[in-house]
Amino acid sequence: QVQLVESGGGLVQAGGSLRLSCAASGHTFSSYAMGWFRQAPGKEREFVAAISWSGGNTYYADSVKGRFTISRDNAKNTVYLQMNSLKPEDTAIYYCAAAYVPPTTVLAGTGLYNYWGQGTQVTVSS
Repeated sequence: QVQLVESGGGLVQAGGSLRLSCAASGHTFSSYAMGWFRQAPGKEREFVAAISWSGGNTYYADSVKGRFTISRDNAKNTVYLQMNSLKPEDTAIYYCAAAYVPPTTVLAGTGLYNYWGQGTQVTVSS
């Protein structure tokens, strides 16, 4: 079992930055690939970014590529999402997720992750 708790969400103006954190507990964090997803009102949950458990591989949705950066600190059992140049369309609840997979694997599908956090709200004003 893995428990995930997101933090760092909030209200920011367009063009601003936020850094989300996801703290994991309960199992060997370094054995899990991690992902960030988001869900806006009335829309399906969508993939944002993913990172392998080694940290060597990352993958991004086209909508955030060049603006968001995913990283992890296995010593702190934490994965981060640095979000720069935020846009109003980035407004959503952001979720982190964990999947027990081989070391270099990154996953983009919501159905491929085993564990989910409760989410943190990000609101970008225009």
